[in-house]
Amino acid sequence: MSIRHLDALFEPRSVAVIGASDRAGSVGATVWRNVQAGGLAGPCWPVNRRHRQVGGVRAYPDVASLPETPDLAIVCTPPDTVAGLLDDLGRRGTHAAVLLTAGFTPAQKQVLLDTAGRHLLRILGPNCLGTMAPHAGLNATFAHVAAAPGSLAFVSQSGALVTAVLDWARGRGIGFSHCISLGEHADIDFGDLLDWLGSDARTRAILLYIESIEGARKFMSAARAAARNKPVLVVKAGRSAAGQAAAASHTGALAGSDLVFDAAIRRAGMLRVDTLQDLFGAAETLSRAGALRRMAGEAAPLSRLTLVTNGGGAGVMAADAAAAAGLELAPLTDALRDALGAGLPPNWSRANPVDIIGDAPVTRYVHTLRTLLSSPDSGTVLFMQAPTAIVPSEDIARAVAPLAQDAAGRLLGCWLGDAAVREARRIFHDAGIPSFDTPEAAVRAFSMLVDYRRNQEDLMQTPVAAVVPAADMAAVSTLVDDVLADGREWLTEPEAKALLAACGLPVAGTRTVPPEPAAALAAAREIGYPVVLKVLSPQITHKSDVGGVALDIQDDAALLGAAAAILRRAAHLRPDATVTGFTVQAMVRRPRALELILGAGIDPLFGPVLLFGQGGTAVEVVADRAVALPPLNRPLALSLMRRTRVFRLLQGWRDVPPADVEAVAGVLIALSELLAAEPRIAEIDINPLLADADGVIALDARVRVQAAAPGGRAHFAIRPYPASLEERFEALGRTVTLRPIRPEDEPQHLAFLAKLEPQDVRMRVFYSRRSIEHSELARLTQIDYEREMAFLATAPLADGGEETLGVARAIADPDNQDAEFAIIVRSDIKGGGLGRRLMDKLIAYCRGRGTRRLVGTVLARNERMLALAARLGFETLPRDDADEAVTVALTLQPPA
Repeated sequence: MSIRHLDALFEPRSVAVIGASDRAGSVGATVWRNVQAGGLAGPCWPVNRRHRQVGGVRAYPDVASLPETPDLAIVCTPPDTVAGLLDDLGRRGTHAAVLLTAGFTPAQKQVLLDTAGRHLLRILGPNCLGTMAPHAGLNATFAHVAAAPGSLAFVSQSGALVTAVLDWARGRGIGFSHCISLGEHADIDFGDLLDWLGSDARTRAILLYIESIEGARKFMSAARAAARNKPVLVVKAGRSAAGQAAAASHTGALAGSDLVFDAAIRRAGMLRVDTLQDLFGAAETLSRAGALRRMAGEAAPLSRLTLVTNGGGAGVMAADAAAAAGLELAPLTDALRDALGAGLPPNWSRANPVDIIGDAPVTRYVHTLRTLLSSPDSGTVLFMQAPTAIVPSEDIARAVAPLAQDAAGRLLGCWLGDAAVREARRIFHDAGIPSFDTPEAAVRAFSMLVDYRRNQEDLMQTPVAAVVPAADMAAVSTLVDDVLADGREWLTEPEAKALLAACGLPVAGTRTVPPEPAAALAAAREIGYPVVLKVLSPQITHKSDVGGVALDIQDDAALLGAAAAILRRAAHLRPDATVTGFTVQAMVRRPRALELILGAGIDPLFGPVLLFGQGGTAVEVVADRAVALPPLNRPLALSLMRRTRVFRLLQGWRDVPPADVEAVAGVLIALSELLAAEPRIAEIDINPLLADADGVIALDARVRVQAAAPGGRAHFAIRPYPASLEERFEALGRTVTLRPIRPEDEPQHLAFLAKLEPQDVRMRVFYSRRSIEHSELARLTQIDYEREMAFLATAPLADGGEETLGVARAIADPDNQDAEFAIIVRSDIKGGGLGRRLMDKLIAYCRGRGTRRLVGTVLARNERMLALAARLGFETLPRDDADEAVTVALTLQPPA
């Protein structure tokens, strides 16, 4: 990932248009006209080897003749000229180029990348519309309309959609900080732009239109970082199930599916919308300041909706839309009902929707909204008004708009009609209140924001330590070795169950016998009836498809008949299969248990994925399933489960008690750990997993392994906890553990900060604080190991827990050139050598990751830290405020 030189692309001081032209209708003429009209403060030069002037401005025949080196070049010349032009630009020192040209062959594109790479010249495109940065006066596109200045960034792989969005936005008064067409994204991609825009102060929200991405870990790391700072909305095109039919198991059919991309978006804390219309609706809402405050999702009641209307029809339509979206209407408490009734006529609805009757004067609207917005129990309020002759809609808007100032974005508007409510909509727009044309559109937008808040909770949640069953990974590894040595990929059913058992998962005991009815009979007698009989064949992975499963066999005669029938059906339906035997197991009787499917597979882009849903033989027909990216912990496992319908059944109904949901989550976590530890596992399919109040048990399982090792933590789209970095040593009379920080460390980290003296806090963060918000603690403990590291020094407590003694942290820039470090040791144990040990660990880690330099800012009065930095080899860099603070730096890599 790299944001190097992107400032030259988005905030250039000078621009050259190569291929600028006067020919009407040409790309060169359109681009040059747009560049001139953009209002860039610096110089703009046309380059045309045939003409001395373009549009009345002196033209230059080539790059070498330009009076200065341009920060940015816009290239609109034929494909065979571009590589040479990039080399000329690189030699001049240009840092960025927009390639509007299309029609490059793969070989030509590689030459472009090689040429640009030699000069560290960044490429946007090729085959793109270009880029706009209205605040910088830059319009480096051939679009028909310019973007208005604003706070939304729009990034699209489709240039046509950029122009459509610009048209749509102009009519709605929405402006942009950036409009970027990626084109074929040969160099600059979504990951780079998310890194740049995520830290861009002018951008409040990022909108993405995605057709494809490459580099899942880079994309996920950048997306998670950006989504922590601001809302990121995504439209993903190309929904398709093509290729799934070739998969050999239910979980394998998920490879490359749209479900996996959806899971990635959720895990990154972004919001996915289905259509451009939804994107526009969400953008309309996001462009209002109040909605952005609400999207922080600080209070759960905000996900409830209270409907206010002056006519019953609109309330019914909104209620229907809310029910279809799975949204909860906030019930009116007795106190709230009484407070509303004090200013409403006797025939008001006395329920949600709150119908204040069509003859309502302005004072009735004000009373209702003020009462609801003063009570957190009402959640978010959707105010709907149909125009009447009683009072103009604009008078109502002027009276109620001020109520939104102190409502933390809890007010949405819906003005029904057209000309009669146009001024009311404008008043709400100017007040920063999201406003919609129909009740359904308002509810849909609110539903998307609720989904966004839930995704943010997954991103920022604080999990507790998960209790994962102890896994015998040596046994797992040996089993996989044996299967691969036998020339197979699919484990037999007994082998698959043995693998699960080695991971500490409860499985139904199974015996394997030769493919002879007499052998199956003997096993059944030893186990005791009733039993289950299944066919055993390496070619038959879905046994029920060939009638290869017989349940609830009660006696010898039934057993012999079932065995013969299974052999006949297998020979008829799968003559290519070799039946190697039967499996016999006791019939598990748990009549109130639910059948679940849990599994894992390898997505070609995002790597290992996990599945949860309703199981049984009709799993494809029911299609109640959800997927998630590992690694999982308890909150993320529960979040995955909640996205299915069967999860509601797990809560119990009528006389059926709730199932042991924690046990189901434990299986998901165990599978996540297994995928990380054994990279040769390609697919796992546990179906069914029975779950009831007594726990879980796996009745059947399929597992596929591959010698190519397509899984493992190295292929996770999100880098998992790096347990290999843990180490222990004796210090301060105790056993001290140095390890990376984990999300579940938040309570422990809070206790650590509470034990710091104010002076030590000031030395570390340059000001004194006695409290810290949960959101900030989450950012400190739930880090992205791909670009950040925090090492804790911990020691055990008498009660079995542990306490934090110190922490050293480094955050690398996206180019991994510099990493900023910070360190703090608990006030009562300073001077014991722990700070040196933490810094040695951090320096070694950053050096191993290829970070070029470690830098830090130290208060000039912090003599202890400055002395430690000197001993470690840091040099002091000059600063304007050197009397207040000192910058220290340590070079970690030899000169290139």
